[in-house]
Amino acid sequence: MCELSHISLVSYQTLSLMGTLARPPLVSSASTKFVSCPSFLPKTCNSSVNKLRIRPRIHCRWTNFLDLKPEAKPELLDIDLLQHDKSDASPYDVVIIGTGPSGLRLAQSVSAYGIRVCCVDPAPLSVWPNNYGVWVDEFHNMGLEDCLDKTWPLTTVFIDDHKVKYLDRAYGRVSRHRLKNRLMERCVALGVKFHKAKAWKVNHKEFESAVSCDDGIELKGSLIVDASGFTSTFIEYDKPRNHGFQIAHGILAEVEDHPFDLDKMVLMDWRDSHLGNEPYLRASNDKLPTFLYAMPFDSNLVFLEETSLVSRPLLPYKEVKKRMVARLRHLGIRVKRIIEDEKCLIPMGGPLPCIPQSVMAIGGTAGLVHPSTGYMVAQTMALAPPLARAIAECLGSTRMIRGRQLHYRVWGSLWSVERRLTREFYTFGMETLLKLDLKGTRRFFNTFFDLDPYYWHGFLSSRLSIGELGMLGLSLFGSAPNPSKLDILTKCPLPLVRMVGNLALETI
Repeated sequence: MCELSHISLVSYQTLSLMGTLARPPLVSSASTKFVSCPSFLPKTCNSSVNKLRIRPRIHCRWTNFLDLKPEAKPELLDIDLLQHDKSDASPYDVVIIGTGPSGLRLAQSVSAYGIRVCCVDPAPLSVWPNNYGVWVDEFHNMGLEDCLDKTWPLTTVFIDDHKVKYLDRAYGRVSRHRLKNRLMERCVALGVKFHKAKAWKVNHKEFESAVSCDDGIELKGSLIVDASGFTSTFIEYDKPRNHGFQIAHGILAEVEDHPFDLDKMVLMDWRDSHLGNEPYLRASNDKLPTFLYAMPFDSNLVFLEETSLVSRPLLPYKEVKKRMVARLRHLGIRVKRIIEDEKCLIPMGGPLPCIPQSVMAIGGTAGLVHPSTGYMVAQTMALAPPLARAIAECLGSTRMIRGRQLHYRVWGSLWSVERRLTREFYTFGMETLLKLDLKGTRRFFNTFFDLDPYYWHGFLSSRLSIGELGMLGLSLFGSAPNPSKLDILTKCPLPLVRMVGNLALETI
Protein backbone atom coordinates (compact mmCIF):
# COMPACT_ATOMS: atom_id res chain seq x y z
CA MET A 1 0.00 0.00 0.00
CA CYS A 2 2.00 2.11 -0.11
CA GLU A 3 2.37 4.34 -2.62
CA LEU A 4 0.15 2.63 -4.61
CA SER A 5 -1.38 1.88 -7.73
CA HIS A 6 -0.34 1.96 -11.28
CA ILE A 7 -2.46 1.90 -14.40
CA SER A 8 -1.01 -0.57 -16.85
CA LEU A 9 2.61 -1.52 -17.20
CA VAL A 10 3.52 2.11 -17.71
CA SER A 11 3.57 2.18 -13.93
CA TYR A 12 6.39 -0.31 -14.06
CA GLN A 13 8.43 2.29 -15.86
CA THR A 14 7.17 5.31 -14.00
CA LEU A 15 6.74 4.07 -10.56
CA SER A 16 7.06 5.38 -8.11
CA LEU A 17 4.04 3.86 -6.42
CA MET A 18 0.66 3.21 -5.56
CA GLY A 19 2.05 1.85 -3.26
CA THR A 20 1.81 -0.95 -1.12
CA LEU A 21 3.11 -2.04 2.22
CA ALA A 22 5.03 -3.89 4.72
CA ARG A 23 6.38 -2.81 8.03
CA PRO A 24 8.17 -3.66 11.29
CA PRO A 25 8.33 -2.56 15.02
CA LEU A 26 8.24 -1.81 19.14
CA VAL A 27 5.79 -1.88 21.97
CA SER A 28 3.41 0.75 23.12
CA SER A 29 -0.30 0.93 23.40
CA ALA A 30 -0.01 4.23 21.55
CA SER A 31 1.40 2.55 18.47
CA THR A 32 -1.92 0.94 17.64
CA LYS A 33 -5.01 2.91 18.55
CA PHE A 34 -8.10 0.82 19.11
CA VAL A 35 -11.20 2.87 18.51
CA SER A 36 -14.88 2.20 18.27
CA CYS A 37 -15.72 -0.37 15.64
CA PRO A 38 -17.12 0.71 12.29
CA SER A 39 -20.81 0.05 11.85
CA PHE A 40 -20.14 -2.96 9.68
CA LEU A 41 -18.03 -4.70 12.34
CA PRO A 42 -19.07 -6.43 15.55
CA LYS A 43 -18.46 -4.81 18.89
CA THR A 44 -15.05 -6.17 19.77
CA CYS A 45 -12.15 -4.43 18.06
CA ASN A 46 -8.95 -5.52 19.72
CA SER A 47 -8.30 -9.20 20.12
CA SER A 48 -11.38 -10.42 18.38
CA VAL A 49 -13.57 -9.19 15.56
CA ASN A 50 -16.45 -11.21 14.21
CA LYS A 51 -16.81 -11.76 10.52
CA LEU A 52 -18.31 -9.09 8.34
CA ARG A 53 -22.00 -9.48 7.70
CA ILE A 54 -21.79 -10.70 4.14
CA ARG A 55 -24.64 -10.09 1.74
CA PRO A 56 -25.92 -13.16 -0.10
CA ARG A 57 -24.46 -13.58 -3.54
CA ILE A 58 -26.60 -12.10 -6.24
CA HIS A 59 -25.79 -13.14 -9.76
CA CYS A 60 -26.02 -10.24 -12.18
CA ARG A 61 -24.01 -8.66 -14.91
CA TRP A 62 -21.85 -6.86 -12.34
CA THR A 63 -20.76 -9.97 -10.43
CA ASN A 64 -17.37 -10.14 -12.20
CA PHE A 65 -15.81 -6.70 -12.52
CA LEU A 66 -13.30 -8.07 -15.06
CA ASP A 67 -16.05 -7.87 -17.68
CA LEU A 68 -16.11 -4.06 -17.41
CA LYS A 69 -13.80 -1.67 -19.25
CA PRO A 70 -12.12 1.33 -17.56
CA GLU A 71 -13.61 4.67 -18.59
CA ALA A 72 -10.79 7.09 -17.71
CA LYS A 73 -9.03 8.82 -20.60
CA PRO A 74 -5.45 10.17 -20.63
CA GLU A 75 -5.31 13.66 -19.18
CA LEU A 76 -2.99 16.53 -20.20
CA LEU A 77 -1.93 19.57 -18.20
CA ASP A 78 -2.60 23.02 -19.58
CA ILE A 79 0.82 24.62 -19.08
CA ASP A 80 3.02 26.59 -21.49
CA LEU A 81 6.38 24.85 -21.25
CA LEU A 82 9.73 26.39 -22.02
CA GLN A 83 10.76 24.30 -25.01
CA HIS A 84 14.31 23.32 -25.82
CA ASP A 85 15.52 25.32 -28.81
CA LYS A 86 16.49 22.68 -31.37
CA SER A 87 18.82 25.11 -33.11
CA ASP A 88 20.78 25.74 -29.91
CA ALA A 89 23.59 23.22 -29.44
CA SER A 90 24.99 24.77 -26.26
CA PRO A 91 25.19 22.32 -23.36
CA TYR A 92 23.01 22.31 -20.25
CA ASP A 93 24.39 21.78 -16.78
CA VAL A 94 21.94 18.93 -16.07
CA VAL A 95 19.77 16.84 -18.38
CA ILE A 96 17.06 14.81 -16.60
CA ILE A 97 15.46 11.85 -18.36
CA GLY A 98 11.85 11.51 -17.22
CA THR A 99 9.18 13.80 -15.73
CA GLY A 100 7.84 11.63 -12.95
CA PRO A 101 7.58 12.94 -9.37
CA SER A 102 11.27 12.41 -8.58
CA GLY A 103 12.53 13.86 -11.88
CA LEU A 104 10.43 17.02 -11.65
CA ARG A 105 11.20 17.53 -7.96
CA LEU A 106 14.91 17.29 -8.73
CA ALA A 107 14.61 19.63 -11.74
CA GLN A 108 12.86 22.19 -9.57
CA SER A 109 15.41 21.86 -6.74
CA VAL A 110 18.47 22.05 -9.00
CA SER A 111 17.22 24.98 -11.09
CA ALA A 112 16.60 26.97 -7.89
CA TYR A 113 20.41 27.31 -7.68
CA GLY A 114 20.54 28.98 -11.10
CA ILE A 115 21.72 25.82 -12.84
CA ARG A 116 20.52 25.21 -16.40
CA VAL A 117 18.28 22.13 -16.58
CA CYS A 118 16.48 20.35 -19.42
CA CYS A 119 13.97 17.52 -18.94
CA VAL A 120 13.37 15.05 -21.76
CA ASP A 121 10.21 12.96 -21.83
CA PRO A 122 7.90 11.57 -24.57
CA ALA A 123 4.85 13.13 -22.90
CA PRO A 124 5.89 15.83 -20.40
CA LEU A 125 2.34 17.21 -20.00
CA SER A 126 0.63 13.85 -19.41
CA VAL A 127 -0.81 13.33 -15.94
CA TRP A 128 0.77 10.27 -14.35
CA PRO A 129 -1.31 7.09 -14.69
CA ASN A 130 -0.49 5.81 -11.20
CA ASN A 131 -2.41 6.48 -8.00
CA TYR A 132 -0.08 7.26 -5.11
CA GLY A 133 -0.99 6.62 -1.48
CA VAL A 134 1.20 8.27 1.18
CA TRP A 135 1.33 8.96 4.88
CA VAL A 136 -0.01 12.48 5.42
CA ASP A 137 2.88 13.52 7.69
CA GLU A 138 5.38 12.79 4.90
CA PHE A 139 3.73 15.24 2.51
CA HIS A 140 3.17 17.74 5.32
CA ASN A 141 6.92 17.76 6.00
CA MET A 142 7.53 18.74 2.36
CA GLY A 143 4.83 21.41 2.33
CA LEU A 144 2.75 19.38 -0.14
CA GLU A 145 -0.26 18.44 1.97
CA ASP A 146 -2.50 20.54 -0.28
CA CYS A 147 -1.62 18.10 -3.10
CA LEU A 148 -3.63 15.36 -1.37
CA ASP A 149 -7.16 15.04 -2.70
CA LYS A 150 -8.41 12.77 0.09
CA THR A 151 -7.20 11.91 3.60
CA TRP A 152 -8.28 9.38 6.21
CA PRO A 153 -7.47 10.05 9.89
CA LEU A 154 -7.05 6.36 10.71
CA THR A 155 -5.87 3.27 8.87
CA THR A 156 -7.10 -0.28 9.33
CA VAL A 157 -5.23 -3.58 9.27
CA PHE A 158 -7.25 -6.81 9.28
CA ILE A 159 -4.94 -9.50 10.61
CA ASP A 160 -7.52 -12.27 10.18
CA ASP A 161 -11.25 -12.83 10.65
CA HIS A 162 -10.94 -12.35 14.41
CA LYS A 163 -8.48 -9.50 14.83
CA VAL A 164 -8.28 -5.97 13.45
CA LYS A 165 -6.00 -3.05 14.31
CA TYR A 166 -6.70 0.66 13.94
CA LEU A 167 -3.55 2.71 13.41
CA ASP A 168 -3.47 6.31 14.58
CA ARG A 169 -1.65 7.66 11.53
CA ALA A 170 -3.38 9.60 8.77
CA TYR A 171 -3.16 8.37 5.19
CA GLY A 172 -3.85 10.22 1.95
CA ARG A 173 -4.22 9.84 -1.77
CA VAL A 174 -2.09 12.13 -3.90
CA SER A 175 -3.87 14.30 -6.45
CA ARG A 176 -1.84 13.41 -9.52
CA HIS A 177 -3.09 16.42 -11.44
CA ARG A 178 -2.44 18.87 -8.60
CA LEU A 179 1.03 17.55 -7.74
CA LYS A 180 2.32 17.42 -11.30
CA ASN A 181 0.84 20.82 -12.05
CA ARG A 182 2.58 22.26 -8.96
CA LEU A 183 5.96 20.77 -9.88
CA MET A 184 5.71 21.74 -13.56
CA GLU A 185 4.72 25.33 -12.78
CA ARG A 186 7.65 25.71 -10.39
CA CYS A 187 10.02 24.27 -12.99
CA VAL A 188 8.74 26.71 -15.63
CA ALA A 189 9.07 29.64 -13.22
CA LEU A 190 12.71 28.67 -12.57
CA GLY A 191 13.57 28.39 -16.27
CA VAL A 192 13.67 24.60 -16.72
CA LYS A 193 13.49 23.65 -20.42
CA PHE A 194 11.58 20.63 -21.75
CA HIS A 195 12.07 18.47 -24.82
CA LYS A 196 9.29 16.15 -25.97
CA ALA A 197 11.09 12.99 -27.13
CA LYS A 198 12.25 9.59 -25.97
CA ALA A 199 15.83 9.30 -24.71
CA TRP A 200 17.50 6.70 -26.90
CA LYS A 201 21.15 6.57 -25.94
CA VAL A 202 23.65 8.26 -23.63
CA ASN A 203 27.23 8.95 -24.74
CA HIS A 204 29.99 10.08 -22.41
CA LYS A 205 33.16 12.12 -22.74
CA GLU A 206 35.52 13.00 -19.92
CA PHE A 207 33.69 16.16 -18.78
CA GLU A 208 30.48 16.10 -20.80
CA SER A 209 27.75 13.67 -21.76
CA ALA A 210 25.01 13.70 -24.40
CA VAL A 211 21.52 12.22 -24.59
CA SER A 212 20.52 11.13 -28.11
CA CYS A 213 16.74 11.29 -28.65
CA ASP A 214 14.51 9.36 -31.02
CA ASP A 215 13.82 12.55 -33.00
CA GLY A 216 17.50 13.00 -33.85
CA ILE A 217 18.11 15.78 -31.31
CA GLU A 218 21.14 15.54 -29.03
CA LEU A 219 21.04 17.17 -25.59
CA LYS A 220 24.45 17.82 -24.04
CA GLY A 221 25.05 18.25 -20.34
CA SER A 222 27.68 18.11 -17.62
CA LEU A 223 25.49 15.63 -15.72
CA ILE A 224 22.82 13.22 -16.97
CA VAL A 225 20.21 12.07 -14.43
CA ASP A 226 18.01 9.05 -15.14
CA ALA A 227 14.55 9.36 -13.58
CA SER A 228 12.77 7.24 -16.18
CA GLY A 229 11.81 4.21 -14.09
CA PHE A 230 12.64 0.56 -13.51
CA THR A 231 13.05 -0.55 -17.10
CA SER A 232 15.76 1.97 -17.91
CA THR A 233 18.82 0.67 -19.76
CA PHE A 234 21.03 3.63 -18.87
CA ILE A 235 22.03 2.46 -15.37
CA GLU A 236 24.73 -0.19 -14.86
CA TYR A 237 24.82 -3.01 -12.31
CA ASP A 238 27.70 -5.30 -11.40
CA LYS A 239 25.62 -7.89 -9.49
CA PRO A 240 22.63 -10.07 -10.45
CA ARG A 241 19.38 -8.16 -10.05
CA ASN A 242 17.64 -10.63 -7.74
CA HIS A 243 14.58 -8.51 -7.02
CA GLY A 244 11.49 -9.48 -5.16
CA PHE A 245 8.34 -8.31 -6.92
CA GLN A 246 5.23 -6.56 -5.71
CA ILE A 247 2.29 -7.08 -8.05
CA ALA A 248 -1.26 -5.82 -7.71
CA HIS A 249 -4.49 -5.26 -9.59
CA GLY A 250 -6.48 -2.17 -8.69
CA ILE A 251 -9.69 -0.46 -9.73
CA LEU A 252 -11.25 2.88 -8.96
CA ALA A 253 -14.89 1.85 -9.11
CA GLU A 254 -18.43 2.99 -8.70
CA VAL A 255 -20.21 0.35 -6.65
CA GLU A 256 -23.74 -0.19 -5.41
CA ASP A 257 -22.34 0.05 -1.89
CA HIS A 258 -19.43 -1.27 0.16
CA PRO A 259 -18.79 -2.27 3.80
CA PHE A 260 -15.89 0.12 4.52
CA ASP A 261 -15.89 2.95 7.06
CA LEU A 262 -15.44 6.28 5.23
CA ASP A 263 -13.14 7.62 7.97
CA LYS A 264 -10.65 4.79 7.65
CA MET A 265 -8.61 3.49 4.76
CA VAL A 266 -7.83 -0.21 4.70
CA LEU A 267 -4.08 -0.53 4.61
CA MET A 268 -4.06 -4.34 4.67
CA ASP A 269 -6.75 -6.99 4.82
CA TRP A 270 -5.18 -10.44 5.25
CA ARG A 271 -8.46 -12.33 5.74
CA ASP A 272 -9.01 -15.36 3.53
CA SER A 273 -12.61 -16.34 4.30
CA HIS A 274 -13.51 -15.32 0.74
CA LEU A 275 -11.59 -18.36 -0.48
CA GLY A 276 -13.66 -20.87 1.47
CA ASN A 277 -15.27 -22.24 -1.70
CA GLU A 278 -12.07 -21.96 -3.74
CA PRO A 279 -9.77 -24.78 -2.52
CA TYR A 280 -7.11 -24.19 -5.17
CA LEU A 281 -6.98 -20.44 -4.55
CA ARG A 282 -6.94 -20.97 -0.79
CA ALA A 283 -4.03 -23.41 -1.00
CA SER A 284 -1.98 -21.04 -3.17
CA ASN A 285 -2.89 -18.07 -0.94
CA ASP A 286 -1.67 -20.00 2.11
CA LYS A 287 1.78 -20.16 0.49
CA LEU A 288 1.89 -16.79 -1.32
CA PRO A 289 -0.68 -14.55 0.37
CA THR A 290 -2.28 -11.41 -1.03
CA PHE A 291 -4.18 -8.70 0.80
CA LEU A 292 -6.77 -6.06 -0.01
CA TYR A 293 -5.90 -2.36 0.03
CA ALA A 294 -8.95 -0.09 -0.04
CA MET A 295 -9.59 3.67 -0.18
CA PRO A 296 -13.28 4.49 0.37
CA PHE A 297 -14.12 7.95 -1.03
CA ASP A 298 -17.86 7.86 -0.47
CA SER A 299 -20.58 5.26 -0.14
CA ASN A 300 -20.46 4.45 -3.85
CA LEU A 301 -16.88 5.26 -4.89
CA VAL A 302 -13.91 3.19 -3.73
CA PHE A 303 -10.41 2.27 -4.82
CA LEU A 304 -9.76 -1.46 -4.39
CA GLU A 305 -6.47 -3.25 -4.92
CA GLU A 306 -5.51 -6.91 -4.42
CA THR A 307 -1.80 -6.95 -3.68
CA SER A 308 1.02 -9.47 -3.38
CA LEU A 309 3.37 -7.66 -1.01
CA VAL A 310 6.47 -9.39 -2.32
CA SER A 311 7.17 -12.65 -4.12
CA ARG A 312 10.03 -14.34 -5.95
CA PRO A 313 9.33 -15.54 -8.55
CA LEU A 314 6.54 -13.19 -9.50
CA LEU A 315 3.03 -14.28 -8.50
CA PRO A 316 1.01 -14.65 -11.74
CA TYR A 317 -1.13 -11.59 -12.45
CA LYS A 318 -4.07 -13.83 -13.44
CA GLU A 319 -3.95 -15.38 -9.96
CA VAL A 320 -4.13 -11.96 -8.30
CA LYS A 321 -7.23 -11.05 -10.32
CA LYS A 322 -8.98 -14.35 -9.49
CA ARG A 323 -8.44 -13.76 -5.78
CA MET A 324 -9.81 -10.23 -6.10
CA VAL A 325 -12.95 -11.47 -7.86
CA ALA A 326 -13.54 -13.97 -5.04
CA ARG A 327 -12.96 -11.32 -2.37
CA LEU A 328 -15.37 -8.77 -3.81
CA ARG A 329 -18.06 -11.42 -4.20
CA HIS A 330 -17.61 -12.44 -0.59
CA LEU A 331 -17.86 -8.83 0.60
CA GLY A 332 -20.99 -8.33 -1.48
CA ILE A 333 -19.39 -5.54 -3.52
CA ARG A 334 -21.01 -5.29 -6.95
CA VAL A 335 -19.11 -3.04 -9.35
CA LYS A 336 -21.23 -0.84 -11.62
CA ARG A 337 -18.48 1.10 -13.42
CA ILE A 338 -14.69 0.95 -13.53
CA ILE A 339 -13.26 4.44 -13.74
CA GLU A 340 -9.61 3.42 -13.65
CA ASP A 341 -7.94 0.04 -14.05
CA GLU A 342 -4.44 -0.41 -12.70
CA LYS A 343 -1.75 -3.03 -12.96
CA CYS A 344 1.08 -2.49 -10.51
CA LEU A 345 4.45 -4.20 -10.84
CA ILE A 346 7.34 -3.00 -8.66
CA PRO A 347 10.78 -4.63 -8.37
CA MET A 348 11.93 -4.49 -4.74
CA GLY A 349 15.32 -4.97 -3.14
CA GLY A 350 18.14 -6.39 -5.21
CA PRO A 351 21.56 -4.76 -5.56
CA LEU A 352 22.22 -1.06 -5.81
CA PRO A 353 23.54 0.32 -9.11
CA CYS A 354 27.29 0.63 -9.58
CA ILE A 355 28.45 3.57 -7.45
CA PRO A 356 29.67 5.82 -8.91
CA GLN A 357 28.90 5.72 -12.62
CA SER A 358 28.59 8.28 -15.40
CA VAL A 359 24.77 8.54 -15.28
CA MET A 360 23.24 9.75 -12.03
CA ALA A 361 19.87 8.25 -11.04
CA ILE A 362 16.91 9.02 -8.82
CA GLY A 363 13.69 7.11 -8.18
CA GLY A 364 13.29 3.46 -9.13
CA THR A 365 16.46 3.39 -11.22
CA ALA A 366 18.50 4.49 -8.18
CA GLY A 367 17.31 1.63 -5.96
CA LEU A 368 15.13 3.94 -3.84
CA VAL A 369 12.07 1.68 -3.65
CA HIS A 370 11.61 0.55 -0.04
CA PRO A 371 12.71 -3.12 -0.19
CA SER A 372 10.14 -4.23 2.39
CA THR A 373 7.10 -2.18 1.38
CA GLY A 374 7.28 -0.87 -2.18
CA TYR A 375 6.96 2.73 -0.96
CA MET A 376 8.96 5.27 -2.94
CA VAL A 377 7.27 8.53 -3.94
CA ALA A 378 7.55 10.44 -0.67
CA GLN A 379 11.11 9.25 -0.05
CA THR A 380 12.46 10.13 -3.49
CA MET A 381 10.82 13.55 -3.42
CA ALA A 382 12.32 14.20 0.02
CA LEU A 383 15.79 13.19 -1.22
CA ALA A 384 15.72 15.50 -4.26
CA PRO A 385 16.69 18.74 -2.40
CA PRO A 386 19.84 17.31 -0.73
CA LEU A 387 20.87 15.73 -4.04
CA ALA A 388 20.32 19.10 -5.72
CA ARG A 389 22.62 20.75 -3.15
CA ALA A 390 25.37 18.28 -3.96
CA ILE A 391 24.94 18.95 -7.68
CA ALA A 392 24.99 22.71 -7.10
CA GLU A 393 28.19 22.47 -5.07
CA CYS A 394 29.84 20.87 -8.09
CA LEU A 395 28.21 22.76 -10.96
CA GLY A 396 27.59 26.08 -9.20
CA SER A 397 29.36 29.40 -9.67
CA THR A 398 32.92 28.05 -9.87
CA ARG A 399 31.99 25.23 -12.34
CA MET A 400 35.17 23.36 -11.46
CA ILE A 401 34.01 19.89 -10.42
CA ARG A 402 33.01 17.67 -13.33
CA GLY A 403 33.61 14.21 -14.75
CA ARG A 404 34.32 11.32 -12.40
CA GLN A 405 34.73 13.56 -9.34
CA LEU A 406 31.27 15.00 -9.98
CA HIS A 407 29.79 11.52 -10.33
CA TYR A 408 31.48 10.37 -7.13
CA ARG A 409 30.10 13.30 -5.12
CA VAL A 410 26.51 13.15 -6.34
CA TRP A 411 26.21 9.38 -5.99
CA GLY A 412 27.77 9.63 -2.53
CA SER A 413 25.23 12.25 -1.49
CA LEU A 414 22.37 9.93 -2.45
CA TRP A 415 23.84 6.69 -1.11
CA SER A 416 25.94 7.58 1.92
CA VAL A 417 27.36 4.75 4.01
CA GLU A 418 24.56 5.22 6.56
CA ARG A 419 21.85 4.96 3.92
CA ARG A 420 23.43 1.87 2.39
CA LEU A 421 23.52 0.26 5.84
CA THR A 422 19.85 0.97 6.51
CA ARG A 423 18.94 -0.38 3.07
CA GLU A 424 20.60 -3.68 3.97
CA PHE A 425 18.27 -3.93 6.96
CA TYR A 426 15.19 -3.15 4.85
CA THR A 427 16.31 -5.75 2.32
CA PHE A 428 16.60 -8.28 5.13
CA GLY A 429 12.99 -7.41 5.99
CA MET A 430 12.00 -8.21 2.41
CA GLU A 431 13.88 -11.51 2.44
CA THR A 432 12.13 -12.41 5.70
CA LEU A 433 8.68 -11.69 4.21
CA LEU A 434 9.54 -13.83 1.20
CA LYS A 435 9.96 -16.81 3.54
CA LEU A 436 6.63 -16.43 5.37
CA ASP A 437 3.35 -18.13 4.52
CA LEU A 438 -0.03 -16.57 5.34
CA LYS A 439 0.03 -17.56 9.00
CA GLY A 440 3.59 -16.31 9.42
CA THR A 441 2.76 -13.04 7.64
CA ARG A 442 -0.23 -12.46 9.91
CA ARG A 443 1.85 -13.07 13.02
CA PHE A 444 4.54 -10.72 11.72
CA PHE A 445 2.21 -7.77 11.12
CA ASN A 446 0.26 -8.42 14.32
CA THR A 447 3.53 -7.94 16.22
CA PHE A 448 4.86 -5.20 13.96
CA PHE A 449 1.93 -2.85 14.48
CA ASP A 450 2.09 -3.36 18.25
CA LEU A 451 5.52 -1.72 18.30
CA ASP A 452 6.09 1.82 19.48
CA PRO A 453 4.75 4.11 16.71
CA TYR A 454 8.12 5.85 16.47
CA TYR A 455 9.60 2.63 15.14
CA TRP A 456 6.91 1.44 12.74
CA HIS A 457 6.37 4.99 11.47
CA GLY A 458 10.09 5.36 10.90
CA PHE A 459 10.46 1.96 9.28
CA LEU A 460 7.69 2.61 6.77
CA SER A 461 9.05 6.08 6.00
CA SER A 462 12.72 5.01 5.73
CA ARG A 463 13.88 7.47 8.38
CA LEU A 464 15.38 5.26 11.10
CA SER A 465 19.13 5.13 11.71
CA ILE A 466 20.93 1.80 11.60
CA GLY A 467 21.06 1.79 15.41
CA GLU A 468 17.31 2.42 15.63
CA LEU A 469 16.68 -0.36 13.13
CA GLY A 470 18.73 -2.67 15.32
CA MET A 471 16.56 -1.75 18.32
CA LEU A 472 13.48 -2.29 16.21
CA GLY A 473 14.65 -5.76 15.23
CA LEU A 474 15.38 -6.73 18.84
CA SER A 475 12.01 -5.41 20.00
CA LEU A 476 10.20 -7.22 17.21
CA PHE A 477 11.92 -10.51 17.98
CA GLY A 478 11.44 -10.12 21.73
CA SER A 479 7.70 -9.45 21.51
CA ALA A 480 6.98 -11.94 18.72
CA PRO A 481 5.10 -15.16 19.55
CA ASN A 482 7.11 -18.37 19.63
CA PRO A 483 6.00 -19.54 16.15
CA SER A 484 7.31 -16.26 14.68
CA LYS A 485 10.62 -16.67 16.48
CA LEU A 486 10.84 -20.19 15.09
CA ASP A 487 10.17 -18.82 11.59
CA ILE A 488 13.07 -16.40 11.94
CA LEU A 489 15.43 -19.00 13.35
CA THR A 490 14.60 -21.72 10.82
CA LYS A 491 13.68 -19.83 7.63
CA CYS A 492 15.80 -16.69 7.78
CA PRO A 493 19.35 -17.59 8.86
CA LEU A 494 20.79 -17.21 5.34
CA PRO A 495 19.30 -13.71 4.74
CA LEU A 496 20.47 -12.76 8.24
CA VAL A 497 24.02 -13.94 7.57
CA ARG A 498 23.97 -12.14 4.21
CA MET A 499 22.82 -8.91 5.85
CA VAL A 500 25.51 -9.08 8.54
CA GLY A 501 28.16 -9.75 5.89
CA ASN A 502 27.01 -6.85 3.72
CA LEU A 503 26.91 -4.54 6.73
CA ALA A 504 30.48 -5.50 7.54
CA LEU A 505 31.60 -4.84 3.95
CA GLU A 506 29.90 -1.43 3.88
CA THR A 507 31.69 -0.32 7.07
CA ILE A 508 35.17 -1.41 5.96
